[in-house]
Amino acid sequence: MTSDTDTLLDHVALTRDIVSTFVANNSLQPAELPGLITAIHATLQQLSAPQAALPAERPVPAVSVRKSITQDYLVCLEDGKQFKSLKRHLRSKYNLTPDEYRARWNLPSDYPMVAPSYASERSQLAKAMGLGKERRAIAAE
Repeated sequence: MTSDTDTLLDHVALTRDIVSTFVANNSLQPAELPGLITAIHATLQQLSAPQAALPAERPVPAVSVRKSITQDYLVCLEDGKQFKSLKRHLRSKYNLTPDEYRARWNLPSDYPMVAPSYASERSQLAKAMGLGKERRAIAAE
C-alpha cells in the first residue's frame, strides 16, 4: 500500500514540475491548464505501469547450423561471417561467451568454437613442441 502511495506522490510531484516548467516557457489559456495536468499525470501513470512481457522472437541464423561448420572455418550464426575461431568475435562484437552463444542458438554443448583444420594444426604444433608430455620423458630423450 505504501508503494502505491509513494508512486502516486512521485507522479504528483513530477506532474507539478513538468507543468510548472511548461507554463513558464509557453503561453497557455487558464482553461487549458486542467487538461494539461490530467494528460501529464495519465502519461506518467502509463509509463510506470508494468508492461506485459512480449514473447521473445526466436532469432533467425545467418546460415543453417549444419552449414556453419566446415573443415577450414566456422560461420557465425549471428552475422554469417567466416572465422577460424569464433570466441574472440563473439566477445568483441556481441558480448557473448561461447556458452551464451550455444544457448542462444540452441546448439549442443560440444559445438566447436574453432574450425577443425585449425584445431588439428594447433594440436600438431603443440605435439611438436613437446606439450602434453611428462617432463621426465622429455628430459630422458
